[in-house]
Amino acid sequence: MSRVLVTGAARGLGAALVAAYRSRGDEVLATDLDGEVDLTLDVTDDDDWDAAVHHVERTWGGLDVLVNNAGVAGGGRLDVATLEEWRWITEINLFGPVRGTRAFTPVFKRQRSGHVVNVASLAGLVHPAGMASYNAVKAAVVALTETTGHELAGWGVRATAVCPSYFRTGLVDRMQGEDTALGSVIGHLVATAPLGPEEIAAEVVAAVDRGDELVLPDPAARAAYELKLRDRAAYDTTMRHQASRLEDLA
Repeated sequence: MSRVLVTGAARGLGAALVAAYRSRGDEVLATDLDGEVDLTLDVTDDDDWDAAVHHVERTWGGLDVLVNNAGVAGGGRLDVATLEEWRWITEINLFGPVRGTRAFTPVFKRQRSGHVVNVASLAGLVHPAGMASYNAVKAAVVALTETTGHELAGWGVRATAVCPSYFRTGLVDRMQGEDTALGSVIGHLVATAPLGPEEIAAEVVAAVDRGDELVLPDPAARAAYELKLRDRAAYDTTMRHQASRLEDLA
């Protein structure tokens, strides 16, 4: 039985991950800013992270899996997205996992075990036009995860980056930004995606159990990343065609 903390657990993939872990008997601390959760946690607040560490140590005596899942949807073309949008998405999507990892690293070092799971995105590996801020922060989360795995390996700590493609989630309903053309495209892709959060969560839990360092939990994510690795020219052509279509929509 594992002791698991999940951020952004009130809805979407976070709620599905909580359900998946609990269904097999794991102890789970579901955290979020609002909603039906066990502990209120704002991932941008250092005091909230300190409180989460204190709660876990007092209740369980430690932690086995930290799932940095909380995030927001955003993006926009380079000349449309504002600097305020860049700061907003960076503070939540990058510094959220940074704060969580920093907060629990002393716990993992003391117990000489642990697993950091950062929910990034396919956008951290494959970079479509119109999404520079989202691509950048998710790529940084992938880099953070790999660094964590290397740096903490000597303490028996593992790290996993989760990089799904589009799946059906309410995250896009809270998407912010000036680039409404991009919002329409993303909304359509999410609404018509073949998989929901439950399927993604099942793949993530299995991959974490295996100790995978990179998880591409759906066929679309695996195909897109494989194209980039196998045929960079075809990948670039595809990305630039998508960029042209976005401009036409705008």
